[in-house]
Amino acid sequence: MAYIENRTIHDADSHVMEFPDKIFEFVSSKYREEFRPYLRKREQSWIEEMKMLQDNPEYRAGAEREIMLRRGHNALGAFRKEDRPKTLDYLGFTSQLVFTSDALDNYGLETGKTNQLACEAARAHNRMMADFCNVDDRLLATGYIPLVDFQEAPRIATEALEMGCKGLVIPSRCPPGHSPSHTAFEPLWCIAEEAGIPILFHVGGEHKMNPDYHNNGQAQVLDFHGGAENFTSSSYMTIPLSVWQTMAVLIIDGVLDRHENLKFGAIELGASWVPSWMRFMDSGVAAFTKGEQRLKNLSAKPSEIVRRQFRVTPYPHEPTGWIIDNTGPEVCLFSSDFPHVEGGRNPMKRFGEAIKDISQENQTRFYRDNFIDLMGQGLDQSLHDHPSQRAE
Repeated sequence: MAYIENRTIHDADSHVMEFPDKIFEFVSSKYREEFRPYLRKREQSWIEEMKMLQDNPEYRAGAEREIMLRRGHNALGAFRKEDRPKTLDYLGFTSQLVFTSDALDNYGLETGKTNQLACEAARAHNRMMADFCNVDDRLLATGYIPLVDFQEAPRIATEALEMGCKGLVIPSRCPPGHSPSHTAFEPLWCIAEEAGIPILFHVGGEHKMNPDYHNNGQAQVLDFHGGAENFTSSSYMTIPLSVWQTMAVLIIDGVLDRHENLKFGAIELGASWVPSWMRFMDSGVAAFTKGEQRLKNLSAKPSEIVRRQFRVTPYPHEPTGWIIDNTGPEVCLFSSDFPHVEGGRNPMKRFGEAIKDISQENQTRFYRDNFIDLMGQGLDQSLHDHPSQRAE
């Protein structure tokens, strides 16, 4: 029995749990030695243990029964692409947008000092993601586009689309030396808009909290993985700050108006902040319009532009019904974060309870319509509905 049966549910956030050396297969030979020091480390014995576990017939026999219980590398299809179609069958989602796990920050290369290597790491990432997702049309690969080089960004985007990537990820943090709304990025936005492919942000691409905040004179707080390198209740506070600023300048500087058919999505960055952000932008425009021509040129209030072109995935622990009520029914999307532990073991139950009081039409928008709208040409017409829901 699938986790979801006979319904159209699109999953806006899932992951491949690639081992740290996987990307090395896709790095150009010219850059391998230069890139090697940036590879993350994992004990080879542990990697072999995970592979052996997935080869164990007895363990695999329980995969369907425990599809929402096994997390990380223990999950079927977490790192082996040949297993992922069966995983998707067991989950029952109509499609899954797929992101990396290990390369979300592009290995910290976007410093202004290693820009060329940052671009080559992005190319390797895009080859890796396209390769993983090529086993099933329901798996929608994401390509990463660094914003450190004006000329390379559109080239990498074109290459990613030619590989079969269905969404283009940019970092939410500001690149060194220029704004993400810089006019030199016009070719990038044109490429995405003409292809009908969305621009996406994902957690991991933001500026992290200043580590001095954690020096509070008390014992170090560990995250839910047992380490200190991920998120805690305090570092969680910074997750939306970069995308808040980046999307604001993209709107205020007219990028979304110049490309009205281009959609943007914020994935695994939460959504409780969005209602306040929308109104904060509106108040800023009201306060500064008299002195700023760019604000007079806007086609609508920023909040209206958000509803027109921006989509976001709430966390399952957030008040999703309230967020929808205070942003608009067009904005929010369902996501599972599979197989990451953060997504929880029953996201359908948690989201279902959170949106039970909104209309059936708006529930359908949350699970289906808003994802179709975001993905545009990145989601083939044949995948708009679950096979069980398609007209004969």
